Amino acid sequence: MQPSNPSSKSILCLGMGWFPQSPGGLNRYVYELIQSLTHQHDRVEYCGIGIPQSSANPNLQLTNLAEGDRSLPQRLWSTRQHFTQRQFVQPDAINLHFALYSLPILSQLPQDVPVTFTFHGPWALESQQEGESKIAVQFKHWVEQRVFQRCDRFIVLSKAFGEILHREYRIPWEQISTIPGGVDIQHFQQTLTRQQAREKLQWHRDRFIVFTPRRLVHRMGLDKLLLAVAQVKQTYPDVWLAIAGKGPLKDDLEQQAKQLELEDQVKFLGFLPDEDLPIAYQAADLTIMPSQSLEGFGLVLVESLACGTPTVCTPVGGMPDVIGNLSPQLITADPEVNSIAQTLTEIVSGQIPLPNREDCRNYAQQNFDWNAIAPQVRSVLVAK
Repeated sequence: MQPSNPSSKSILCLGMGWFPQSPGGLNRYVYELIQSLTHQHDRVEYCGIGIPQSSANPNLQLTNLAEGDRSLPQRLWSTRQHFTQRQFVQPDAINLHFALYSLPILSQLPQDVPVTFTFHGPWALESQQEGESKIAVQFKHWVEQRVFQRCDRFIVLSKAFGEILHREYRIPWEQISTIPGGVDIQHFQQTLTRQQAREKLQWHRDRFIVFTPRRLVHRMGLDKLLLAVAQVKQTYPDVWLAIAGKGPLKDDLEQQAKQLELEDQVKFLGFLPDEDLPIAYQAADLTIMPSQSLEGFGLVLVESLACGTPTVCTPVGGMPDVIGNLSPQLITADPEVNSIAQTLTEIVSGQIPLPNREDCRNYAQQNFDWNAIAPQVRSVLVAK
């Protein structure tokens, strides 16, 4: 898999699963990044868990390291074995995306090739906030530290995550590059009117619809969003919140909505297929991310904007950087219930004007198109 073009490079990339079979922000990011790199004539070998054996893309080689349904020890052992047995090609650059599956292959990485870790989030801290055991959190932190020691440089998607990487893991700032995430502007675009999108999804035609696609875990702030909607309902009972996603808090959140008497204001959609996600963005008047902590970038915000739908976020992590230059008034004063409710109320009442569809689309295209983001990532990966 040596590049035929003298200016192209051979890049080894290790992640988790294969998007869209394995949904999630990290998997989408890696999938779209490697596609963008190959479109620029680089050759990429992608190693992951439970991925296909081959790709129709001639510049992309896939190496499945383990099956996702195996136990953790089996996956780690298989990862090491299969990485050892893969057809060895000396890459020009190595890009790691997930510490757990990077750990078994560290000793096999060539010493003279630069290794870049793309830091998608503090794995151990996220687990701690979701209430995992102290032993589990310590193990994850040890894995991260061990892998980070082997890396030459790091990419973060926001300065907020750069601060965490520097503070919590003692990574020097000179090793950290901040490059925002990208969006597939062909997949996420305006193809329908709002009413056409609502008809496809069988959503209300005449209500103010707020949409949020989120994993149902504590740090996403969905419990506070429900409380905020209950406040907004007192003045604007036609507001309607659509929540897409799965997670351990599903039953708790559904019970909370029932207790708040929001049966007519909230709909839990469950898992939303990727092909329906752009339709849902276009059907909504507004997309919201009420995250409470550890939100490094906020890919949902960019996807929504690319579809022409404005966004609201809490002032957490890298999210304000995403929408601040477009609509700073759509960043809540703080992550608490009253601030979320106040911002929503002022939007529904017209006190806060929303950017139009064309401005949202243009902003996403100008600032987060992979055609502009991928070359920035590449320049870090291949730098000597």
